[in-house]
Parts: sequence; C-alpha cells; structure tokens
Amino acid sequence: MDTIVQILKQNNLSVTEGRRKILSLFLNSNGALAHADIEKNTDKHFDRVTVYRTLQSFVDKGIIHTIPTSDNSIKYALCKDDCSEGHHHDEHIHLLCTHCGNTFCLDDVVTPAIRLPKGYTINQVEVVVKGVCKTCNLQ
Repeated sequence: MDTIVQILKQNNLSVTEGRRKILSLFLNSNGALAHADIEKNTDKHFDRVTVYRTLQSFVDKGIIHTIPTSDNSIKYALCKDDCSEGHHHDEHIHLLCTHCGNTFCLDDVVTPAIRLPKGYTINQVEVVVKGVCKTCNLQ
C-alpha cells in the first residue's frame, strides 16, 4: 500500500482522487502551500470548495497544520507523526523567506515556553519569523 493511501486510511478518510492528489502535493513539497498553490497544481476539475474541504479535513485529522502569514492568509504544511485528530503538536518556528516567498517549518527550533497569567489558557502557539531561507542565502 502506498504512503498516501496508508495516511488516508489511518485517519479514517476515504481514498478519493482529490485527497490523493492534494496529499501528494504536500508530500512532495519542501515548504508550506497556500490554497492557491494547491488549486494551481491540481487538475481543473477540483473546484475551490473541494480543495478547501479537503484541506480542512486534513487539518481536523492532524495530517496538516496551518501557518499564519503576514497578509492574514493561511498556508498549510504537513504535520509530524505526533499530531492526531484534534491535537496538533506542531510547536515550532515557521520561517517566511522575504526573498523567495516560501514558508518553511523549522522543526529543530521549538517555540519558547509561554507563561500566561492565572485564568488564561493557551490553545495554540504560532510563531512566524521573517528572514532569508538557506537556499536564497546561497545565491
């Protein structure tokens, strides 16, 4: 069984052509993908709503996570193995390259511990750093 089918079945998702194609894009990507990137790289018969619903189901199942951007849009990246349905553990830094525009998960850099005042609860921590990626730095 290939990796894509295995991931979908482990997460109790039916194996459809749309899910296979979109998950394949994530598995073959070096960075995060925007909704527009996914629409551009899938067959024309996947409409905007189908792409959105697929992305949302992947987020809900812990397959991908969201990354905020400076223009208030969202990018998506693959989760690591410890994420599951309703429980994302992607507490790492994201780098937005100001040269190429790509967003990268920096898995080796964890977010600092945040202590909130009594009575407050953290649901999710998102840290986006702007800078230049290693590929652009070599140019």
